[in-house]
Amino acid sequence: MKTKVFLLLSLSVLLLGTTTTRADETRTDAVERLQSATQVLHEILNTPDKGIPKEVLKGARCVAVVPRLIKGGFILAGKHGRGVATCELPNHTWSSPAFFVISGGSWGLQIGVQSVDLVLMIMNDEGMRHLLGDKFEISGTAAAAVGPVGRDASAGIDWKVSTQMLTYSRSRGVFAGIDLGGSVVERDKDSTVAFYGKDLPTREILDGKVSAPADARPFVAEVRRAELRAEGRAKGY
Repeated sequence: MKTKVFLLLSLSVLLLGTTTTRADETRTDAVERLQSATQVLHEILNTPDKGIPKEVLKGARCVAVVPRLIKGGFILAGKHGRGVATCELPNHTWSSPAFFVISGGSWGLQIGVQSVDLVLMIMNDEGMRHLLGDKFEISGTAAAAVGPVGRDASAGIDWKVSTQMLTYSRSRGVFAGIDLGGSVVERDKDSTVAFYGKDLPTREILDGKVSAPADARPFVAEVRRAELRAEGRAKGY
């Protein structure tokens, strides 16, 4: 009985977080999120046989990372997390990071609360258009597919032609594709203001109109390193 009450209270806190934003978001919080996202990518790069295929890394238009996405529930499952994204620019550099929130819920027989690292690979112009907006739902027109895992992309998945986004998660050391259908992605105004000192549109940041502050450069550099390793041009690949 006590366990059930704890799980219900945990879910209540989780779902409350999907409908409210933190008024006390600080620049330190935003920087720590960037550092965590950088670490997630770094660790995935060091396990190429079980990570994101090189074809996906080479073809991605944008990369988004949510460190410690919270999933959980008792009968009603929910998820909530804050992440960062960067997009490739016409000169083949990567944009300053934009902050976003992902949340959602679905009916299911989940029991417990779990933390996972989430990675979204935006694969074409249509997927990028959704990310540049202030809010979209991963379903319908904003289509996402469970991403293939391993050194090479599965020949049976035609992600090069039609897939807007490929989704991945890592939990307890296991890296795999994840279904995010029904999740809502929207601009994280609190984090944007805390990090950049003012409210900036997501499009302006990801279009390269905002210079990357020093605290953002390691994340951007890690994404670039992932691209170079996929192309076989990074040292030690």
